[in-house]
Amino acid sequence: MGKRVVLAALAAMFCVCSAQAADTVKVGVLLSLTGTYAAVAQTQKEGALLAIENINKAGGLDMPGGKVKVEGVVADDQAEVDVGVRRYRYLLDQGIKGLAGQTYAPVAYAINAMMVKNPWAHFPANVNAKATFEKGKLAAGTFAAAYSPWTVGWMVGEAAIKTLGKKRIYLLGRSDVWGWDIRDGLEAAAKKFGGEIVGYDEVPLGTTDFTSVLEKVRAAKPDVFVSAQFAADAVALLKQVHQMGLNKETTIFNAFITNVVAKGIPADALENVYALDYYYYDLSGLAKSDPELVKSSDAFNKQYTERWGHPPDSYATIAYIGTTQMLHGFEKARSYDAAKVAAAVLANDGSFMSVKGPGRWRIDHAAEYKYAAFLVRGKPANARKGEWDLFNVVGTLSSADAMPSLKSLGY
Repeated sequence: MGKRVVLAALAAMFCVCSAQAADTVKVGVLLSLTGTYAAVAQTQKEGALLAIENINKAGGLDMPGGKVKVEGVVADDQAEVDVGVRRYRYLLDQGIKGLAGQTYAPVAYAINAMMVKNPWAHFPANVNAKATFEKGKLAAGTFAAAYSPWTVGWMVGEAAIKTLGKKRIYLLGRSDVWGWDIRDGLEAAAKKFGGEIVGYDEVPLGTTDFTSVLEKVRAAKPDVFVSAQFAADAVALLKQVHQMGLNKETTIFNAFITNVVAKGIPADALENVYALDYYYYDLSGLAKSDPELVKSSDAFNKQYTERWGHPPDSYATIAYIGTTQMLHGFEKARSYDAAKVAAAVLANDGSFMSVKGPGRWRIDHAAEYKYAAFLVRGKPANARKGEWDLFNVVGTLSSADAMPSLKSLGY
């Protein structure tokens, strides 16, 4: 009789543990929390975790067995591909059912390649290399809430030429796929809109002295100086542009920016600098043209600021949208299986609504938006109303013509 009691107790323990396991699902949040992109990754973490918290506040995921709470398991890839691969394997050992995050594009690219043979739901929160989206290279479960650097380059060209009327362009690229994709997209846009690349240089990630390049820019006398530099590189470059007075001789356009980067640039160096922003929290200037967008944006900003103590920026929003879409994909598919999640996400023409307006998933699993980017211009110090009051939104860019053609990607 004692043996039966012990067996019954063990069975009860097993049932309780199984029930508890079924009530929770883990998702990985892999980011470059140390290294060059640490500040950017911190806001990505906040965006991803807020998306998870919102699902849990609503009771959890609505799955076949009932409501399931989501646990975010955060890991640091240190902006190193080999570390990222190891951390991803660690997250798999922890039992994750999907992966969000990634700051450094080469880490996301490597993980996508691993997932081609062993697919998982994968919603990276960075700007992914254009090659990621090529047919045959894209894993079944990989969906990118942002676009490729090629699209960034195209939109920079469109904004510079069509909106600002600057046709003679000098481009400072970066000696990696980020810089090369931006260069190729900008060249395509210049050809489309009647611009001309009058000078080109590229420097490696981590460059701190841009003096020789800036002297060449000065000599070329372009209408606009476009730079592909990001994070600490952009801060160093724009400080030197200001110190040399180049911003008084030509229009300065930093290709892609986010608030934590802009905040590190002195106000006088950021003043009148143009850039593309995936998202900017103050869209009040669009209230007349799109009140619903502003309403949605304001609600997101309020919630995010109350949770984290500062407004959301571009990379926080990419992570928030991507993680939200992954979790909604689980619910729509009623499964964590990558193929089923992908089919559910692509249903109904892939359309979805985001905090920055309507979007749609293409068959290459890249998201296109009505508001793909916001053209911003740095505010002077005397016009700022607070520490995060960095820009004025002076234009918007759509994904309509800014994405690589599906044919060029093999579809």
